[in-house]
Amino acid sequence: MTPAEQKRLSKMLSYVLRHHPELIGIYLDENGWTEVSFLIIKLNENGFQTDTHQLEEVVSNNAKQRFAFNEGHSKIRANQGHSVEVSLNFTALTPPTILYHGTAEKYKQSILDQGILKQQRHHVHLSADINTAKEVGRRHGKPIVFIVQAEKMFLAKHEFFLSENDVWLTEFVPLEYLSL
Repeated sequence: MTPAEQKRLSKMLSYVLRHHPELIGIYLDENGWTEVSFLIIKLNENGFQTDTHQLEEVVSNNAKQRFAFNEGHSKIRANQGHSVEVSLNFTALTPPTILYHGTAEKYKQSILDQGILKQQRHHVHLSADINTAKEVGRRHGKPIVFIVQAEKMFLAKHEFFLSENDVWLTEFVPLEYLSL
């Protein structure tokens, strides 16, 4: 599988496993899982010629580790970022003192006006390191990085979760916990 083919399949997986499973006719269970065999059939029916080996390759080579298999590799799901209703069964954890939120310059004023909102997703996504946050911001335009006082938020009873691919998640980041 070429890098371009991997990227194309990865983008499709992100789209259907996080936002629109109905696009190719798959179903996600309450925890976001779908059967690998059925997913492959539906991908093939929709112009994404793939097999189990190629799917394993995309999951293992995805730099952002967006996807996970269950223990027997019979099911697959996205690790976070869903806009469809699923429960990923995260356990609340104590976050680091500081976390980072990467975004584009064009969203700066909105965040300064309202805080960081989850928008259509289940959670706000935060990074433990500034370089990852810059990369995230760069995907949307000229990057900027907000510093999040995560420990102070936690002490004020805001919950934090850590996804399988090390993305920190929370419901909302109020203005008083943000700086540039």
